[in-house]
Amino acid sequence: MAEGETASPGPKKSGPYISSVTSQSVNLVIRGVVLFFIGVFLALVLNLLQIQRNVTLFPPDVIASIFSSAWWVPPCCGTASAVIGLLYPCIDRHLGEPHKFKREWSSVMRCVAVFVGINHASAKVDFDNNIQLSLTLAALSIGLWWTFDRSRSGFGLGVGIAFLATVVTQLLVYNGVYQYTSPDFLYVRSWLPCIYFAGGITMGNIGRQLAMYECKVIAEKSHQE
Repeated sequence: MAEGETASPGPKKSGPYISSVTSQSVNLVIRGVVLFFIGVFLALVLNLLQIQRNVTLFPPDVIASIFSSAWWVPPCCGTASAVIGLLYPCIDRHLGEPHKFKREWSSVMRCVAVFVGINHASAKVDFDNNIQLSLTLAALSIGLWWTFDRSRSGFGLGVGIAFLATVVTQLLVYNGVYQYTSPDFLYVRSWLPCIYFAGGITMGNIGRQLAMYECKVIAEKSHQE
């Protein structure tokens, strides 16, 4: 090598890694935003059904949207949906058990339809007492998990989500934020945990499908490169 010449610097090893991390972060944000808006939409639709049947009652001064729902309900549900939808695939990776049961969008859409049906049944179907309704919705919710999930992590997260969401709802009702008609389980309806369980399974399935779609796109880009 001639004097005065300097060796050209080799390719930076950190470049691809930084690019990969940035891409994963962007995809994570995109998935979170998509899940948030899905949760907002479902909250507006499902809460409207509950209000029309006088299952939930909000004070007049907090009614503040075209869907006759308290303004804070859709954002809270959207945030919870984003957290749940991102948590499910994260737990799958942590446990080393990727969820592969019925991994297609048609199955996810059927899961959403069943969840909406379960919520609709809680507001529309009349039973002799709340115990019969609660047992029926519990069976339907477990059936939803068995049909579209069947993973131990999914069931465990669903139960945890149902418990935590029910406690938060009880605190809100206790502090007079809103109320349920004919409460029979510590200020709320006894079937409420079933709805939260089914909702957790549904958003978990959507989150898993979005994560799988992201992995496919990244794999295709890597193959092209």
